[in-house]
Amino acid sequence: MSSSTSSAGIIRKAVKEDVPEILAMVRELAEYENELESCKATEELLYKNLGFNGGPAYAHTVLICEGEQTVGMALYFYNFGTWTAKPGIYLEDLFVRPEYRGKGYGTALLAYLAREVKKMDGGRLDWQVLDWNKPSIDFYKSIGAKHMENWWNMRVDGDGLGKLGELGPKLETIE
Repeated sequence: MSSSTSSAGIIRKAVKEDVPEILAMVRELAEYENELESCKATEELLYKNLGFNGGPAYAHTVLICEGEQTVGMALYFYNFGTWTAKPGIYLEDLFVRPEYRGKGYGTALLAYLAREVKKMDGGRLDWQVLDWNKPSIDFYKSIGAKHMENWWNMRVDGDGLGKLGELGPKLETIE
């Protein structure tokens, strides 16, 4: 288990015992974004989809800890850039608890992910930020991130997935 230090904290990969704390931070982030009612994450879903129950890991989490206290996280998954033909990392969520902000922990988590991209000879580190979240936007700009002009985020979820799955010609699928 590799770690790097920042202030008094350490960065480490999450283990199954961390799932309750990961869920707590996911819910804290959802509350900050005024979307707590949309947060459907459970410990069971996190155990399953982060690969802690023996199945595939669809996402990964690194944590910042001070002693026994988990103070922040980066939850990410791998992606692929077709134009560069290189892998990358998509940061789904970056969260540092408010009382631990200003210690460089957010920067440390992003730097960790940047090093991971470089290790795999990857092409990029991507993420989204809400347009009203000026503190985060300013922070991201301060570390060299750029806003992707002319790109819109698109999403199909919920009932829309079932509807989309029924569209188009019914072709034989070979798996």
